[in-house]
Amino acid sequence: MEKVVLQATRRTVTGKQVRAIRRQGLLPGIMYGHHFDPTPISLDLHTSTLALAGLSSSSLIYLNLEGSEHATLIREKQRDFIRGTLKHIDFQVVSLTEKIRADVNIEITGISPAVRDLNGVLVTGLDRLEVESLPQYLPERYIIDISKLAKIGDGLYVRDLKVADEVEIMSDPDEMLVIVTAGTAEEPEEEAVVGVAEPEIIEKGKKEEEDED
Repeated sequence: MEKVVLQATRRTVTGKQVRAIRRQGLLPGIMYGHHFDPTPISLDLHTSTLALAGLSSSSLIYLNLEGSEHATLIREKQRDFIRGTLKHIDFQVVSLTEKIRADVNIEITGISPAVRDLNGVLVTGLDRLEVESLPQYLPERYIIDISKLAKIGDGLYVRDLKVADEVEIMSDPDEMLVIVTAGTAEEPEEEAVVGVAEPEIIEKGKKEEEDED
């Protein structure tokens, strides 16, 4: 993938005053990790949002802080769920010469003939794998193709994954990723209960909006 580099500035504003820099279109964050003291930073919100879209927790991101470039991984994102914007990001500084462990997301692609033609039900197991490698060799994600699951009982396991020589999977090789089980006859749907859950959700949303600055 293309190298992602973001410009970061050391941040002196902390606590409740951080709201002020958010109003200026800045994204607060913190860098910490390998021989690196915890350092509050700020980034351009718009640029960062575009650059980080679609990246996973195992994607390597370079932060340019005061002229020095640091390899990092995202460890936590805080998001404003009302506005849909990022509020804060934690970046872990890593060394490109030392192996680390990280979780890699699993994505499913394709259509299983057993599901399509035999009324099978696709049951998923792990949604991420723990791997160990140098940071620059961490895969963004593992994509598993279920189009070869042709019969009821067919499945894929951790041991079935093909991984690069530079990456070692730490998860149990016998852990299930997906399996097709026999479907059951459809049962009549129960009558929905009206007027209970929905008003509570709406009320909660209103309360959150009232609490926002």
